[in-house]
Amino acid sequence: MRVISGTARGRKLKELSGTAIMPTSDMVKESVFNIIQFDIEGRRVLDLFAGTGQMGVEALSRGAGSVVFVDSSPEAGRIIIENIKSCGFSEAAKVYVRDALKYLESEETFDIIFIDPPYDTMLVGKALERIIEFDKLTVNGIIMCELRADSEAPVVSPPYVKHREYRYGGVKLIKICKELL
Repeated sequence: MRVISGTARGRKLKELSGTAIMPTSDMVKESVFNIIQFDIEGRRVLDLFAGTGQMGVEALSRGAGSVVFVDSSPEAGRIIIENIKSCGFSEAAKVYVRDALKYLESEETFDIIFIDPPYDTMLVGKALERIIEFDKLTVNGIIMCELRADSEAPVVSPPYVKHREYRYGGVKLIKICKELL
């Protein structure tokens, strides 16, 4: 697992041992960043259910202003911190080892949110409900959800709009935006 592009391009990232956390494949990660490539520069990003932190690290490498990483696993938290340090992004990153849904009750807002919980947990829908309830996304912000291809797409209502679904093998990506009413 490596950083694909930007200032940390080619940097190898540490992974968690075992199969409890399945990192996003390089193909899917590259696709996500192709979809949002013109929306990253200087933005505040939330990497929810961060795992190894590879999505947030990739965003920082491509010019994101800051990234908040949230994962409930202490082991994941340690790996995320190591990956951030090895890429030189410590100043632009915060790591929280806590329940992702509880974190969404905080006062911070974001321009881009990555939601990639373990598959089959129904957490994508729950996270979206919390994001909407606590108004975590800025106007014109983007949410990128990753879930199993055969999963039902979560329903959102204005000002949140599902822009598009993408399929890559067994993975479905959903791009949701918050529009100005």
